[in-house]
Amino acid sequence: MSTRCSGSRERPVPPEGFETPEAVSATGPGLSGGVLFRQRWTDLVFVHWAVEPGAVAPLFPRGTRPDVLDGKTYVGLVFFGMRDLAFSRGPALPFADRFEEINVRLYSVDAAGRRGVVFLSLDCGRLLPVVAANGAFGLPYRWAAARCDRFDERILYSVRRRGRRRPRSRLWAAIEGPERGPDPLETFLTARWGLHGRTRGRTFYWPLHHEPWRFRDADLLDLEDELVRAATGLRVAASPPSSVLYSPGLPVRFGRPLPLR
Repeated sequence: MSTRCSGSRERPVPPEGFETPEAVSATGPGLSGGVLFRQRWTDLVFVHWAVEPGAVAPLFPRGTRPDVLDGKTYVGLVFFGMRDLAFSRGPALPFADRFEEINVRLYSVDAAGRRGVVFLSLDCGRLLPVVAANGAFGLPYRWAAARCDRFDERILYSVRRRGRRRPRSRLWAAIEGPERGPDPLETFLTARWGLHGRTRGRTFYWPLHHEPWRFRDADLLDLEDELVRAATGLRVAASPPSSVLYSPGLPVRFGRPLPLR
């Protein structure tokens, strides 16, 4: 299942105090300040729903706003495997080198025109990354029981958050067709060269870099999800998604977080 993007490509006039957003590009600008972390993402499944920007605007960190394409912004539910998490050029971190992660995300742009991702929740199968990411960067990581099972060209993800409130998600998808590059909507959703977050009273932009995405189409066979509603208050996960994609994955490098001016 894959929805093609249509409509005007004219850039809207940015709000007062915001520069015109940078061009959407499948190729990243690279990292200028060295590498802080390395990791590898595997077996990614992206599920997206179009929403009105006003429905999610209160969820963005100060100094950012919803990024839009043809008047819509998107809520993403992304399932993947995290592998070989390491500092700079060091070895993979013990007890954090292999786990599954499921995140709920929005798409942002800041006053400098940098496009990014805002994570509303990140459910992770290892406790150490949860504690470290929460403490150091204020990222909303949650400890969860998460797993991925691959059956030839079908993939099953399941996650249940630990603790008092235990939202869960279960995805069953069929991977179809040859590898290909992204279309305009898919580039808008996935060619994100940083993330926006907020910690200790300040909003930051955290740059990242990887090679251009390669995708395969994915058919969503079944999705039972409580994570999106828990993070956004929206019931969109009960409706057909705008886009479903699979990627075999790629290595990723993160630079150092930069405070917004």
